[in-house]
Amino acid sequence: MGDDPARLYRLDGVAHIAGVINDEPQRCIRSMRRQQGMRLDDRYVPYLQMAGLYHLARLNDRWFRLDEAQVSAFVERWRPETHTFHMLFGECTITLQDVAYQLGLPVDGRYVSGCLSEFQIYIQGGRPAWVWFQKLLGVTPPPSQVQKYAVNCSWFQETFGECPEGADDETVRRYVRAYIMMLLGTQLWGSAALAWLYRCMCRVANRHVVKLAGPLQLLQSWIFWRFPLFRPVGYETFSWPLASRWSGYNPSGSEKGPRVQMWRLRIDRLQDREFIWMSYSSPNVLQVVHPEALEPRHMALWRSVTSLIYFAIIEWHQIDRVLPQFGGVQPRLGPALNINFLMSKDGRGSDRWFPYHLQKWHLYWESRAETVLRLDVVADPRPSHEFLEWWL
Repeated sequence: MGDDPARLYRLDGVAHIAGVINDEPQRCIRSMRRQQGMRLDDRYVPYLQMAGLYHLARLNDRWFRLDEAQVSAFVERWRPETHTFHMLFGECTITLQDVAYQLGLPVDGRYVSGCLSEFQIYIQGGRPAWVWFQKLLGVTPPPSQVQKYAVNCSWFQETFGECPEGADDETVRRYVRAYIMMLLGTQLWGSAALAWLYRCMCRVANRHVVKLAGPLQLLQSWIFWRFPLFRPVGYETFSWPLASRWSGYNPSGSEKGPRVQMWRLRIDRLQDREFIWMSYSSPNVLQVVHPEALEPRHMALWRSVTSLIYFAIIEWHQIDRVLPQFGGVQPRLGPALNINFLMSKDGRGSDRWFPYHLQKWHLYWESRAETVLRLDVVADPRPSHEFLEWWL
């Protein structure tokens, strides 16, 4: 296959679950969901609303069980060349629309970037990380609870688990900051990939080491995302954020290995007419979505082909490869954008200021409004016969 940019061949020599199907046909991922053990106090709500995190905080009270066999079979179709799931009838992926609907998070604003060390050189009123920590939280963790810029989660839970009765405003704000750090650390952000997660028909479990932004770059944990791939019978109740609808889902307790093979076969047999391309178009969904998620400036970004930035990690929001998810007709696809050199970065061990060092990619986000795709929405966005011929 050589270096033909029109071919997808980067799975060759790449560690991927699909590479072990023949040797381990019943291999199944294992996961857990770590819920942050801090109570959502009513006094935190105004601050969480200001931060745009209140809807995510409400999800923290729910547990989501993962059908590991189902997810394993679907992860095998994830391609690192395109960061999309490859189906027999085209590609699908995670978009900013999913973030808005599933997690209730705003999708517009400044990128999260900088550097992990010596950031005091570049920011106004710059101070070393631990000085910021003391100022924002009123306490510094003991050395035994720290590994460079990572703080043990159990220390956070023990120290800030419950805000004292009668606490003054400043104390409440400190507890809110700690709550937000734990909320993001255990629910949202990862340093190995961005958390633009995961479409109704393709929820995927992934595990990331969490590192938080700027002066909050002081927390580390493991997080696991767990959402079913297919809508289970009997769980049709919609609530907001939409991810909460899965909290009552109980996957089968039977042996996982055979179920991996069963799900693999079901996905192989899935036809384009059975795939829900526009899973949010139902009136039942739209009537429960919070109005702020439907603001025009946010909705426009759902269709923007741009960069998503988390410190040194750049992800490409390539919705031009998945137009049916927005009701459009998918043309033939061009060569995949190879940004492996960006995805391999984790931002550690460097004092380079990423907005300068990676300026090209930051400018893509700054000009995101100029890369919004205009497309004609059709009644049936299924792939055309012409596209399927080419795709197969």
